[in-house]
Amino acid sequence: MNISDLTDRFGLLAVGLVAFAAVMLALYGIAELASRRNSNRLVATVFLFPALLFLVVGLVYPAVRTFIMSFYSGDGSKFIGLDNYAWVFSNDSALQTLINTALWVVIVPAVSTALGLVYAVLIDGRRGERVYKALVFLPMGISFVGASIIWKFIYQYKASGKQLGLLNQLLVWAGFDPVNWLNNFPTNNFLLMVVLIWIQVGFATVVLSAALKGVPVDIIEAARIDGANPSEIFWNVTVPSIRSAIIVVAVTVFIATLKLFDIVRAMTGGHHGTDVLAHNMWDQAFRLGNDGRGATMAVLLFALVIPVVIYQVRNIRRQELEAR
Repeated sequence: MNISDLTDRFGLLAVGLVAFAAVMLALYGIAELASRRNSNRLVATVFLFPALLFLVVGLVYPAVRTFIMSFYSGDGSKFIGLDNYAWVFSNDSALQTLINTALWVVIVPAVSTALGLVYAVLIDGRRGERVYKALVFLPMGISFVGASIIWKFIYQYKASGKQLGLLNQLLVWAGFDPVNWLNNFPTNNFLLMVVLIWIQVGFATVVLSAALKGVPVDIIEAARIDGANPSEIFWNVTVPSIRSAIIVVAVTVFIATLKLFDIVRAMTGGHHGTDVLAHNMWDQAFRLGNDGRGATMAVLLFALVIPVVIYQVRNIRRQELEAR
């Protein structure tokens, strides 16, 4: 890169900064004039306008454009109606992608939340509780790609000789033949789920542990006096008391699972029957160059998120009404 290019880039950067400062000063000036006239609505509109503009440009417009693209051919030159959607539900590979996604969004949130709840209950009030939480939370600090590489080494396969993968080495020591885990369908899908569950259990534990500490002690004591055993106290007192926290954890993990890309890409590349919606969307649009099918996958992904968002909004409103 020569000096002329650097000068041009710094010039563009300076122009951008000046333009940004001018826009902000203009907004503050308009807001100041509106505040002098006691026009609170105008002040709010002035400060909300940039956020709304970015929302429209960065979210609404791309969403509408993606929806329209899903009705066009791969190169976007021909309107083909619902052909892309028909392909999703008639092509064996695309159907397998939908089935895999359904399995991920059912199994991972359920198992992650359940394990997090059990672990939180077991360590609640124990000596060394903070250490136990830190240990289970550590995987949250690892990127999905980093976690994928770790677990790919665990699943590593060699046809013969000393195994690099821990899992296959254990099999060899036990007298069994090594298994090519990541190529074995449908087992490979569940082995990939283990990676995300390993990451998300820490999040579930921390949130649910905090919720457990908010359960009134007098309710638990009253249940014990009435003769309830630990299992009955857990299901009839503890779980209903932290229901909202359980829902938050499950919904959060559900959304993280639905947009899963890194683990599948790093470990299998979507091959051997392990593809999911988010990865297939990228694969269709960028590797295969079929923008229509890629947009269709994006629309289906968005459609799966909407019911969860609606449920969560209604749940929050219900909690607010109960709090009043």
